[in-house]
Amino acid sequence: MERNDRYSRHYRLSGFGEVAQTKLQSGRVLVVGAGGLGCPALQYLVAAGVGKIGIIDHDRIELSNLQRQVLFGTNEIGLYKAEIAAAKLRLLNPEIDIREYVLHLSTENAVELVEGYDVVLDCTDNFATRYLLSDLCALLGKPLVFGAIYKYEGQIAVFNVADDNGVKTTYRHLFPLPPDPLDAPDCNEVGVLGVLPGIIGTMQATEAIKLLTGVGQPLCNKLMTINLLDNRSMVLDIPETLSKVAVYPTSLSHFEAFGYDDHCGITTPSVHRISPQEFMEICQGNGILVVDVRNVDEQPKLPFEHVQIPLQELPENVEKIDRNHVIVVCQSGKRSQFAGQFLREKLGADCRVSHLEGGVAALEIYNNG
Repeated sequence: MERNDRYSRHYRLSGFGEVAQTKLQSGRVLVVGAGGLGCPALQYLVAAGVGKIGIIDHDRIELSNLQRQVLFGTNEIGLYKAEIAAAKLRLLNPEIDIREYVLHLSTENAVELVEGYDVVLDCTDNFATRYLLSDLCALLGKPLVFGAIYKYEGQIAVFNVADDNGVKTTYRHLFPLPPDPLDAPDCNEVGVLGVLPGIIGTMQATEAIKLLTGVGQPLCNKLMTINLLDNRSMVLDIPETLSKVAVYPTSLSHFEAFGYDDHCGITTPSVHRISPQEFMEICQGNGILVVDVRNVDEQPKLPFEHVQIPLQELPENVEKIDRNHVIVVCQSGKRSQFAGQFLREKLGADCRVSHLEGGVAALEIYNNG
């Protein structure tokens, strides 16, 4: 492969050089999630010269994303993250083969997508996709670079890669079973320091580069945590033995039939979904109570009568809900699913519970469209 001045600093780097750069340029990395973690990971992987990069994300850009997802601009709000990221990354390095997939990763499409890549980066923000990726990468023998953020703290790990003793661990070795959705708030609820995903995403890119080139020691079977408030970091060993309570697919056919939403407690068959159009038509009707489960400081505010009960405070405030039809609202529709299922169980069959599909973000697009 001819020398390329774009990578001259890698050529000159002791222990890296042309050999490692050539490996990068023939490498293939799939990044699942083009948000806070995915944006920096993608930028550095593309700049480094990874030959083929896939981007999976079905979300659109929101104003609240821009505090940490610095690949996007204000003028791109409402557009698909994967498409905008791919377009900008091609400008950064037109020599890279970049494939964008505007879709929701599921058991129906994941096998075909993951099989075409050497390393997978988990830059997601939900447990269903994390477990799906971990299980599938284990079945396909694909290295998985995990990253997660919470408030001021981040985590990084490399799964499904054997250490010097031949031991491989997965996300399930760390967390055998998913947490209760009501006990697992995301950054929509608790917030996140904007620079944190930039740091963790960049470290995920670093681990991918090490895996592709063989340079350095990846975080195989180890979990690294970083706290930005006091600059503390720790590297912990992940248990080598998988807990007996773990339930997971053991074959590809089992994987394709595995219900990850059910597994993670986020399938809500008894909670009716309503579209933004339907919501605007009925939200002020008699006997209807709109419950906003966002935090009190989240914007924009709903411009009509409603009750605001943050998701974490919902269990102790059920008595405030006394209407025949409850419509639960949040920013993106995820928290409202959890809350709707909880209220459905607590209020019983006499109360109809619905949730706004796509949340306030979808409502804004509908009202401005």
